[in-house]
Amino acid sequence: MTSTVSPQPLPPGEPRWLDVEEQKAWRAWLYSAQLLLDRLDRDLTHRTGISHAYYEILVALSETPERMMRMSELADRCLSSRSRLSHAVSRLEERGWVRRQVCAEDGRGQLAVLTEEGFAALEGAAPVHVEGVRRELFDRLSPEQVAGMRDLGETLLRHLDPQRVHPSD
Repeated sequence: MTSTVSPQPLPPGEPRWLDVEEQKAWRAWLYSAQLLLDRLDRDLTHRTGISHAYYEILVALSETPERMMRMSELADRCLSSRSRLSHAVSRLEERGWVRRQVCAEDGRGQLAVLTEEGFAALEGAAPVHVEGVRRELFDRLSPEQVAGMRDLGETLLRHLDPQRVHPSD
């Protein structure tokens, strides 16, 4: 049951502390998300040799026209610094899964391009990844919880990243 009483205004500069229920919700969500991502990463790395971070780079490239993207856009998409992304792309280049090329439009930017070998590696890893997501997340939730999770995620995305089109759109 929710209260209809308006909260008292706080003095300026006073933190708006979480109440007991908010604290429980926050910690449960945060810790479960960390555990889930860790478990998915360990499973994917163990079974395919591809870390979750590298998998996300391959996915991002596979979903673009011509399987290529500016390095700066790819860093933004993967929530990575440009230097960290550059290092990851170098490792993927060593495997022959990604190559870099100069951007034809301006000659300054670099593009990351998913190779056929990279796409094949992604195709091999995708069933392992989706199996993990299903086993560790969706098999544990009711349809109502899935709908609530989507609603929560979309609400946060509209707030945290309003300019970007998101995968659920």
